[in-house]
Amino acid sequence: MSMQHPAPVLVIGGSGVVGAQAAAMLRRFHPSLPLVIGGRDRAKAGRVAAAIGNASAMHVDIDVAGLALSEDARFSAIVVFVKDAALHALDYAQRHGLPHVSVSSGVFEVGPEMARHIHRPAAAPILMASNWLAGAATFPTLVFARDFRRIDTIAIAAVLDEEDMGGPAAYADFDRLTTAAPHALMLKDGRWLWAAGDDAARNVRDVGGNEVVASAYSPFDVLSLADTTGAPNIRFDLVYGQSASRRRGEPFSTEIIIEIDGEGADGDRLARRYELVHPEGQAPLTALGATLAVERLLGLAGGGPVAPGLYLPEVLIEPAYALRRMREIGTTMRQV
Repeated sequence: MSMQHPAPVLVIGGSGVVGAQAAAMLRRFHPSLPLVIGGRDRAKAGRVAAAIGNASAMHVDIDVAGLALSEDARFSAIVVFVKDAALHALDYAQRHGLPHVSVSSGVFEVGPEMARHIHRPAAAPILMASNWLAGAATFPTLVFARDFRRIDTIAIAAVLDEEDMGGPAAYADFDRLTTAAPHALMLKDGRWLWAAGDDAARNVRDVGGNEVVASAYSPFDVLSLADTTGAPNIRFDLVYGQSASRRRGEPFSTEIIIEIDGEGADGDRLARRYELVHPEGQAPLTALGATLAVERLLGLAGGGPVAPGLYLPEVLIEPAYALRRMREIGTTMRQV
């Protein structure tokens, strides 16, 4: 389903590795949706815009109030692929009543965005999509969880290949998110805590059967899954190193391993492990998550335009629909 919009979607960071793929995926799913590729390097943004069509380029400086945009600039939504440390993009979205999507924050950074919404709750819909790869772990987990009557433990491990970092902005995000907070947030025995000591790491079997050490990490998945599943134990771990495909001498891939333990519909104990792999790495899945967010906020899929509010992805996007889209773009899934 697609429709013509009077104003384009502004993709800030749209000339980066992930942002460019997101712009291309928005074009693929919604051919008539106009886009503006925004960034400091207008020439680079222009090359992306020319490649995807029905798009233009614009100089955008996220470190400047007003984003260095002209007063007559008009948009229908803003999606941000770089860290908006000063919240200038969010401020712009609220002042103009525009849906806003961000994908680069950690759970320890939610305070400023929440405060902006609390003080201006009717200004704009704000979707905090800083889950792993913008929802690529949360959505499948919620679909798989439907086979359980009660869930005791959710343990997710993501493998990020060291050759799959992306561009400078992605590396800056990774460096900040893994060093700025000394510990990761996790749910253990129903209590929120910052992982330390024995909780800071665990051994994980990757999709190739290799035992690897994963470090506790806390994208927004831990927040999304806590209230939606009621599980008293939820943790997310990250392996930064070599993906199973590269161990086999193939190009890097991205892996997500989801383990759920609890009680099945028949009352018996049920433990399942699911393995998800995208052969082109993390960028296509992040691009898809941002695409699903934009189309939902604008009312292009899943319902009408979204009202002002503060949202997590699973509140707006149907997990089964997201999982189907993940398969469509090449994600393989198996239960083992």
